[in-house]
Amino acid sequence: MSSADATPAPSTSATTGDVPAFGWSAYAERVNGRFAMVGFLAVLVIEALSGDTFLHWAGLVP
Repeated sequence: MSSADATPAPSTSATTGDVPAFGWSAYAERVNGRFAMVGFLAVLVIEALSGDTFLHWAGLVP
């Protein structure tokens, strides 16, 4: 099989084709989901390091 017979590999990209826009868009949902995951991980780390629940640590529950 020669190199001329081989099909080219599909091009891949590390970036998305989404364009930042206002309103309900796939880009906004993706960014919101990423921030939610970071926030949830931060709560888990706070609970693991302090030994208390987040609500108790934040002073919302006595």
